[in-house]
Amino acid sequence: MKVWLPVTNIAIPCVFHEVTGLYCPGCGITRAALSLLRLDFVQAFRYNPLVFILLPLYVIYFIAKKKQMRLVSNGIMTIMLILTLAFGLLRNIPMFDWLAPTEIRS
Repeated sequence: MKVWLPVTNIAIPCVFHEVTGLYCPGCGITRAALSLLRLDFVQAFRYNPLVFILLPLYVIYFIAKKKQMRLVSNGIMTIMLILTLAFGLLRNIPMFDWLAPTEIRS
């Protein structure tokens, strides 16, 4: 998958997808960020729903880390890692193809 940034016309390929043909957990994040800049939350979610799950978890992790709640912060980091790996695997299984990033809308 490639994203063309509208202002610069620079193509940003996903190296993992280019080499393997599979979607990595991060495929679609650039498109999601661009959709968020246009305040198109639905399309951003369709490009990469994992971001919307990990962001709140990261905020909780950051707060727990700052308050030196080691057990909580380590637990949340473990959950985030498991979610990321599971998401990366599931989005490449045909039954879960709805997790794959959608095509670029113009």
